Amino acid sequence: MESRLIPKTDKEISSGKHFPLGATLCDSGVNFAIYSQHASEVFLLLFDRPDKEPTDIIRLETRTKYVWHTFVHGLGHGKFYGYKIRGDYNPAYGFRFNESKLLIDPYAKALTGKTRDIDNLLLPYDPNSPYKDLSLDMRDNTRIVPKAVIVDNSFDWQGDTSPGIPLEKLIIYEVHLKGFTAHRSSLVKNPGTYSGFIEKIPYLKDLGINAVEFLPLQEFYVDDFLLDRGLTNYWGYNTIGFFAPESSFGTNSFPGCQVNEFKTLVRELHKAGIEVIMDVVYNHTGEGNELGPTISFKGIDNPTYYCLTGTPHEPYRYYMNYTGCGNSFNLSNTHVIRFVMDSLRYWVEKMHVDGFRFDLASVLGREEGMFQKSASFFDAISQDPVLNRIKLIAEPWDLGTYQVGNFPVDWCEWNGRFRDTMRKFGKGDAGQVRDMGARLTGSADLYGDDGRSAYNSINFITCHDGFTLYDLVSYNYKHNEANLENNCDGTNDNNSWNCGVEGETENGNIISLRRQLVKNYVCHLLFSSGTPMILGGDEFMRTQNGNNNAYCQDNDISWFNWDYLNKNADILDFFKKVITFTKKYTILQRRKFFLGKDLDADNIPDISWFGKDLNKPSWDDPELRTICYQLDGGEEKSDVGDYHLFIILNADFNPQSIKIPILNNGMKWYRAIDTSLKSGDDFLYAGREILIEPSDCYFANARSTVVLIGK
Repeated sequence: MESRLIPKTDKEISSGKHFPLGATLCDSGVNFAIYSQHASEVFLLLFDRPDKEPTDIIRLETRTKYVWHTFVHGLGHGKFYGYKIRGDYNPAYGFRFNESKLLIDPYAKALTGKTRDIDNLLLPYDPNSPYKDLSLDMRDNTRIVPKAVIVDNSFDWQGDTSPGIPLEKLIIYEVHLKGFTAHRSSLVKNPGTYSGFIEKIPYLKDLGINAVEFLPLQEFYVDDFLLDRGLTNYWGYNTIGFFAPESSFGTNSFPGCQVNEFKTLVRELHKAGIEVIMDVVYNHTGEGNELGPTISFKGIDNPTYYCLTGTPHEPYRYYMNYTGCGNSFNLSNTHVIRFVMDSLRYWVEKMHVDGFRFDLASVLGREEGMFQKSASFFDAISQDPVLNRIKLIAEPWDLGTYQVGNFPVDWCEWNGRFRDTMRKFGKGDAGQVRDMGARLTGSADLYGDDGRSAYNSINFITCHDGFTLYDLVSYNYKHNEANLENNCDGTNDNNSWNCGVEGETENGNIISLRRQLVKNYVCHLLFSSGTPMILGGDEFMRTQNGNNNAYCQDNDISWFNWDYLNKNADILDFFKKVITFTKKYTILQRRKFFLGKDLDADNIPDISWFGKDLNKPSWDDPELRTICYQLDGGEEKSDVGDYHLFIILNADFNPQSIKIPILNNGMKWYRAIDTSLKSGDDFLYAGREILIEPSDCYFANARSTVVLIGK
């Protein structure tokens, strides 16, 4: 086949530099540098328009340390580019070079649009073909592949700095950027965009949030099988542009506008005292397995970027799949580690984000197939002066390993054991009290033996992956029919309870019970030691109609319906009060683990546990569903002086008479919270708490949470 890669250009070209990688804008032009150890030739293609043929084809003549580089004089920002690379095509041994494929620069700072499975668009897979791999298709795809945009990094940050909030003081709000404002009820100017989100910042500030954890914001690939079903990759856990903000969240006012719009969002959140945490996916890419498209890494240097496997006759044809997404990034390769580190530093230094939540982070610690706390990637993070000071959060599992409690000292973790125990206890399951005690106090059994503290536990009861909080108390079973997988996708292990009726109901008693359970759960979450994470929309009881895997639902199922603000104003008000209470009574945001000892010489331990009669709890009683504990507020400095909190968690389906400890120094107990009471009485403002008469007992209604203040 005759090659179309014939160099053509009238621009002045020089050798350029091998560092930094990517397209770097300078006063006199642009430096281009791309890594490929195994390529034989590399071509840079320049475009005036992303949907037209290239204006220039430039052969990169110089290679330094496996980095091909050139400098194009007179080139400015806004120009479009891509690469084509020659080399061996031998998938059996890991090589998938194909000069017909226009490739996205791994260091591209912005893309012109969404990527499709170009191979399938051009030529359906023929099972009778002598070739096993779609990427052998030699049809040219240049005009239909998204192009990288040369970006000018200048931006008016207006003196922006990170709020720098300690982890134990964070109230994290997990949210999908588009879904937050995409619904017609959001009433923002540009719904579903970075700029649309800015209009809702006052809402978050009023709620009491001081950190937003965004679902993926890096450019992601939309799976062809979803598009064929009329669905899409809504969550975005399929990254293809690790330096590029997601283009579909921009206003499309001009190519690459998403970069400055992302920066503006971060700047405005920081002005409101809200930190930005990005959910990032470095465990795999959007290129999938051996039948997936060649978009970038496969065609640039497949054996460098991916963990490969195969048979004795074809040792490197296939992809290791620790992620369930088709491939696994090869983080045992020094260049790949460098690539990931460069990407992370870019988001911190150039985009001003405050931290990352790493999807399937156990994959990042796999070396020779096994999870290692001392893996090269973790060591690189710990030694990096930019990254070792930011917030690092692991999703501590992958397709084959569950590593809760096993990450290095710099890392926090999504605590799945907290989620499971809270759900089970909250719906009244037997035998949960002992584990409940560990989860309420920061999970010292997971984080207390390796230099970490309570705040290393990211506590959550609901997250994007699973039921919303309202659905948790409204559905016994998942209802994922809209995903068109015969309701076989999503977990069956939800630990949910519908309170007697599956889904929506007009039964007043069930509605009341569901609201009570929601209030219980938010108390359990916010009053536990650790760093709490709220699923966005739970504060006004957002529903996904029982769908616990809405990854492909870019529609009303996933979008925030802001009409619920009025419908569930009492729940929203309760959330606000709980968040305010947590910040005010600082013993609830304790940095250290509780020890059960008197640490301030007032003869009261920092935490004391009780059964119903002030006796010690029967921790191993399988029928015990009520636990009480007292916190000595004097152990932590606050603006409210000395105080004590007595918390009753009654998950029993019967009311319980609870004896109350006697206070010293004339202090008395006052009721602040009782979730079983009607709205307005369930949470009393400071100064309006009700004195508990000295009858020494409190009658805790069934399935209720009670908080008394001693002052």
